[in-house]
Amino acid sequence: MARFTLDPASPPELSAQDHTRLAAMDDAEITAAALADPDNPPLTEVELDRLESARRVRRARAATGLSQARFAAAFRINIGRLRDLEQGRTQADSALLAYLTVILTEPEAVARALATGGA
Repeated sequence: MARFTLDPASPPELSAQDHTRLAAMDDAEITAAALADPDNPPLTEVELDRLESARRVRRARAATGLSQARFAAAFRINIGRLRDLEQGRTQADSALLAYLTVILTEPEAVARALATGGA
């Protein structure tokens, strides 16, 4: 099997023939073709939820501009758990999602609370 690494800055382009074929298909035909592809099965609801959770975690961290290690230390989140969350291996529970929302909207307030709140 050949490994392929996608370069987000230079995504592959469709050939003119592929573009013409896809342009001639309606949404139902495109969906049917995608569902029939054994190499690309549709995601389950659980997988979609886990990916959305990963996006929310990465978005909160990116807004702070901190590395994973610094974000985990600053907001007292286990670094292993943070990595698992960001990579979609696990899903954040509702309490962590709420905490991330507060971090996203008021990171300085969270930092102050943690600095004065002790353990």
